[in-house]
Amino acid sequence: MPKNIKFRLIVMNFLQFAIWGAYLTCVGNYLGRVGLGDLIPWFYSIQGIVSIFMPAIMGIIADKYIQPQKLLGICHLLAGTLMLCAWYIGYSAGLQGITPDRTSILLVYTLSVAFYMPTLALSNTVAFSTLRSNGFDTITDFPPIRVFGTVGFIATMWFVNCATLTTDGQFFFSLDNNMRFQYTEMQLFVSGALGMLLAAYCFTLPQCAITKDNSDKSLAQKLGLDAFKLFKSRKMAMFFIFSMLLGMSLQITNGYATPFITSFKGVAEYANTFGANNATLLTSLSQISEALCILLIPFFLHRFGIKKVMLIAMFAWVLRFGLFGLGDPGNGVWMFVLSMIVYGVAFDFFNVSGALFVERETDQSIQASAQGLFMLMTNGIGATVGTLMAGKVVDHFCKWNADGYLLGDWQSTWMIFAGYSLLITILFAFLFKYKHNQNIKK
Repeated sequence: MPKNIKFRLIVMNFLQFAIWGAYLTCVGNYLGRVGLGDLIPWFYSIQGIVSIFMPAIMGIIADKYIQPQKLLGICHLLAGTLMLCAWYIGYSAGLQGITPDRTSILLVYTLSVAFYMPTLALSNTVAFSTLRSNGFDTITDFPPIRVFGTVGFIATMWFVNCATLTTDGQFFFSLDNNMRFQYTEMQLFVSGALGMLLAAYCFTLPQCAITKDNSDKSLAQKLGLDAFKLFKSRKMAMFFIFSMLLGMSLQITNGYATPFITSFKGVAEYANTFGANNATLLTSLSQISEALCILLIPFFLHRFGIKKVMLIAMFAWVLRFGLFGLGDPGNGVWMFVLSMIVYGVAFDFFNVSGALFVERETDQSIQASAQGLFMLMTNGIGATVGTLMAGKVVDHFCKWNADGYLLGDWQSTWMIFAGYSLLITILFAFLFKYKHNQNIKK
């Protein structure tokens, strides 16, 4: 039975992130191709906006009213259904040879994401509750389960990169055609279908107990707003402010990496290169690097401390953007590959180390709220503002052509992002004061 429980949680985590991986890094390709490229910033900022309040609301419901595994299933059912609606809007428009209605597709996509984002926390709640009730140690047994989430994310990236459905109904895998799912609304279908599958699966999972909170906490406390008192500490205030500023980098490459790499298909010299034709597959190297870099964090955090680790992450963002600006899918493809590898350091050393720092530096009574505040500043406010601002920069230097390729001065675009990251790095080095003690507990 215990082994079966772990396997069931592995399947849950695999599907949880496979849903996201189907479209997160390549929906920009589809939007640009159907004349909705200007909506890319909004498609990505929506995730940050709903992350400000939806996870907290669903967390309260799971704590008091509905068993977490059932609420997880309900959220995936709604998110999956709405994502299929987004697919159908795109599919119907494609049959008529017209641009999908921008209001309709943005609305159903927004509602789908609003119900999906809380599942990231709910799936952890289900896993932790199930492991504890079966006598497992969450610290030891959860990470090997969670890594299959990254595997699922990568698997669907590879799938939509290669899967092809022709107009006459033929399905096959390819590395070189313009009907692959990474360019069409079929990526939304894959995400929605997987969401429906996981919804059904969640209702078969073992029951998780509802922990009734009978305390007299205010709504503000339940929503985690009491964590804002941490801003009274200069050290924590600086940390959260810079978390927001660096969080502005998070969604930039999610939104624009694949349209950027794919844009080289519109340049004769690079049109037939492997990289230009397989942007989603190339981008998946970032997720592979992310999974591997998690293993480095305990050593680096203990040896160098949070400030140096955060500085390493910030400089990694400089390299991430700079290498994009200097590379190309031809002889310079090695710069793209190196940029993907560097992403693991940029993402993990910032997000995971930051969460561990918050856990260590805050009182246990508000740790959950403090973690929520960290997510709010990075994936909420930071990612939302960053995506919208990045969209303005890209729109200034690059334009969509008739073939759906975003062409223009990409080098200046990426160098602006790199310069921004470098400025944040320098300011953080001088303004964030923290003395590391290697003798404190890991």
